Amino acid sequence: MSLIKIFSGSEILANTLRDQIIEAGITPVVKNNIQSGRLAGFGTYDQAMEIFIEESEYGKVSKIIEDFRMNL
Repeated sequence: MSLIKIFSGSEILANTLRDQIIEAGITPVVKNNIQSGRLAGFGTYDQAMEIFIEESEYGKVSKIIEDFRMNL
């Protein structure tokens, strides 16, 4: 299992992209730096959320990722 990062940014944008990827039948891994920082006692401002997918599934969602980035 080899994960690649496909997005890092705000929680709102990450959730939108995550939902689109799930609709395509892919299960992403989401790292929430906001919650991690809060639990550790410090905060974070930028690149708060990161989304990873398995490298072998990139071809299935590359169009979704490209369209998402073009519409930002």
